Amino acid sequence: MIVEGDNYDALRHLATTHSGQFHLIYIDVPYNTGNKDFVYNDSFFDPRNRYRHSTWLEFIYQRLVLAKALLRDGGSIVVSIDDNELFNMGLLMNQVFGERSFVATCIWQKRYSRENRSAIGDAHEYLLVYSLTPDAFKQRRGRIPLNDAQAKVYKNHDNPLDKDPTKRWRGIPMTAQGFRPNQMYKITSPTGKEHFPPEGRCWSMIEPEFLSLKAQNKIYWGRDGSAQPSVIRYLSEVEGLVPWTWWSHDEVGHTDEARKEIQDIFGTQTAFDTPKPTRLLERVLQICAPEKDALVLDFFAGSGTTAHALLRMNKADCGQRRFVLVSSRESTIENPDKNLCRDICAVRVRKAIEGYASEKTGEVEALGGSFAYVKALPVPMHRLEERLSDSMVWTFALQASGHPVSAVKPALSTSIQGNHLVAYCTNSKPSTMAALRELLESHKGPAVVLSWAVQAVKEALVGIDTTASYVAVPQDLQRAFRQGNAQIREPIPAETEAVEGLVDDQHLGEQS
Repeated sequence: MIVEGDNYDALRHLATTHSGQFHLIYIDVPYNTGNKDFVYNDSFFDPRNRYRHSTWLEFIYQRLVLAKALLRDGGSIVVSIDDNELFNMGLLMNQVFGERSFVATCIWQKRYSRENRSAIGDAHEYLLVYSLTPDAFKQRRGRIPLNDAQAKVYKNHDNPLDKDPTKRWRGIPMTAQGFRPNQMYKITSPTGKEHFPPEGRCWSMIEPEFLSLKAQNKIYWGRDGSAQPSVIRYLSEVEGLVPWTWWSHDEVGHTDEARKEIQDIFGTQTAFDTPKPTRLLERVLQICAPEKDALVLDFFAGSGTTAHALLRMNKADCGQRRFVLVSSRESTIENPDKNLCRDICAVRVRKAIEGYASEKTGEVEALGGSFAYVKALPVPMHRLEERLSDSMVWTFALQASGHPVSAVKPALSTSIQGNHLVAYCTNSKPSTMAALRELLESHKGPAVVLSWAVQAVKEALVGIDTTASYVAVPQDLQRAFRQGNAQIREPIPAETEAVEGLVDDQHLGEQS
């Protein structure tokens, strides 16, 4: 799903429909450099304003507070930032997520050539990684696949040309830093040479584990059989590398590569000024969204790199990862017709899905997938009766229930996911009630029915055996948004001062 609108409005909606569901939130926030990178109150923020930092912090803070509730257990949030606001951003993350939620500060080498304009050349940016449950994140985080250079050290010593990963191996030193009494035993090599751990180190395993590996012929003693023991590790056994905080440009791309990607898609580098390379986001996803069914949010979506990287991963491993992107128009008083979300972000994602022709490389393969394009529209609470459209109600119902977005129907809209039914009656005419009754009589499972006249619906369904929950529009939706984390698989709880409706603007043709 791609959401056009202020990300504060969109996050308030997602806090109601997707609370605790995201494996990863990645955001490339405005860096607040003063170089027209931060649109605030329909104009670019003036770098000479004495409140530049505090205004930026408040802007980011409001959004982070909402984002916090969207993370699932073990989920993480990754924030791209540079030197302009690094320290302020770190303190803000500590305030919102807590110091104990800090995981790492990763350094991305964004340049491959020297920068000579500054006293000390600017060559990198940062990615701040936080998780509300760092221990759970450590258990689920992904490893980095070995590249060709790293895999070359694994060899079949009997046949160097053999590429079979079950026969290619290397010796892993069998020592670890520190002193553990039960890992300080004597080891005798096949030639009779005795070995003890080097000073300041111990063996990396207890003696029974060593003896087990030795019995399996998985200990390497060097060419002459007398060297310090190493554990034989086959390439097929290597799940990948534990990620570290240094991300070089040759592994994850650089700014020049990112600009060339934009030019490749749009025919010009000026379509978007500050893109990130797709390989950088692939690295973020490899670590923070390794699950093939991961749900990922980017609410400063820019040119849509996050979705592009996610679609690439799905293509590579047949995954079913899903994305939610949020992008504003970034229109200003000077440029009121600008629509970054519609004209850049959505266009790029659609081209990635459908394939496109590159001027340099020719036809680019389609990655597959689909998305709904929706808009976030604030609706004043006191005007719900007249401003809340059927498409808004139906979209909310589907998202709150975990159903795919589909078009609203004139009288009765229905969706079945598994054995869960969602129905929305736009009126209480006898024909509509008869259709609803027939539907519920044939459905064997839980159901949620939304309507503007709940009592009339209940009366029309008297006498049938149903497990349906009833949702009153707009009253129950008002309470749901005020609560901020409701899902209508269960009865809706609680209230808010404004409802953000999402209405479709593209793929579903005025429906949502």
